[in-house]
Amino acid sequence: MTARQAEVVRNTNETRIRVAINLDGTGQGKLNTGMPFLDHMLDQIVRHGLIDLDITCEGDLHIDAHHSAEDTGITLGQAFAKALGDKKGIRRYAHAYVPLDEALSRVVIDISGRPGLEFNVEYTRARVGDFDVDLFYEFFQGFVNHAGMTLHIDNLRGRNAHHQIETVFKAFARALRGAVELDPRMQGVMPSTKGSL
Repeated sequence: MTARQAEVVRNTNETRIRVAINLDGTGQGKLNTGMPFLDHMLDQIVRHGLIDLDITCEGDLHIDAHHSAEDTGITLGQAFAKALGDKKGIRRYAHAYVPLDEALSRVVIDISGRPGLEFNVEYTRARVGDFDVDLFYEFFQGFVNHAGMTLHIDNLRGRNAHHQIETVFKAFARALRGAVELDPRMQGVMPSTKGSL
């Protein structure tokens, strides 16, 4: 099997980001975005998606975390698309429901080649620690725009904002793992009637 790995470096006047990804990893992560709560959420992708990630971000956090969060999503999406390659043989669609105590989220993925995000999360508070939870929308929008993926995220219930977003990331990780998995019945076949994704 060809290694499904990639590395992307993205430098702007606002951020300097490097992402290395292995879609067929073992759950190894080195995460240093300068935003500890985002690192904690990215670690959910590593652990529950079994996707190895090495991410560093140096951004203009003296202004706020917006550019760093969004650009991390963009660069991760670019690395994901590069590592996925031609998409032949993947399952393409997947979904996951994940609870954490009182919170429950559902994530549905179509690696369609078309970016689309439906993000339905009503947080119970605006910040977790010093992190603005609205930036998770920006992270996922940046990701889908560059990964070429349709992504539906629904937090179905929750009273604790930390639990709400953690269930989102765990469900995202589980769904992502399922969608990129190679289907032995689809060897070398493009999972689309159009013949391309």
